Amino acid sequence: MTTQQKKNSPARQGFKTGESIVYPAHGVGTITAIEEQEVAGMKLELFVIDFEKDKMRLKVPVAKAVSIGMRKLSETDFVERALKVVQGKARVKRTMWSRRAQEYDAKINSGDLISIAEVVRDLYRAENQPEQSYSERQLYEAALDRMAREIAAVNRMSETEAVRVVEINLAKGPKRGKTIEEDEAQEEAA
Repeated sequence: MTTQQKKNSPARQGFKTGESIVYPAHGVGTITAIEEQEVAGMKLELFVIDFEKDKMRLKVPVAKAVSIGMRKLSETDFVERALKVVQGKARVKRTMWSRRAQEYDAKINSGDLISIAEVVRDLYRAENQPEQSYSERQLYEAALDRMAREIAAVNRMSETEAVRVVEINLAKGPKRGKTIEEDEAQEEAA
């Protein structure tokens, strides 16, 4: 199997090297190269995508990139829409947890920022709310991580800052404990 590295190659399927993208099952990654490999006697062009945080490298056929759901980062107005979603009232279906968990997992792995925001909104628990189960917490953290990574990449901020932005917007939602005004009034009284 021979591998040729193509430097400074033109855009393929609208994607180019050095660009951050969203891969549905893994979140935000960076296209580090476009390679040509010979597989079973056929030449195949591949995007080489690095996911820094996961210490993972993925090779995706250029021809399949769009059909598997790989996309560019969201625009800033779309990020704002996602942040509005997390401010909404949680919509929890009255179905068994195993079915809901599957639906949440599918939304997280869809790569759609709005769907991921819905999972964050639905699974968020304020300090004054009941504890989450282990599996709820895992899904919530996975969704929050995916959302924060994309917001961080779009707004060129750290993931920690992006998580804080999401948490601030979650706190604006209905019945999330104290309002910001109550919080400020309590701080002034102290």
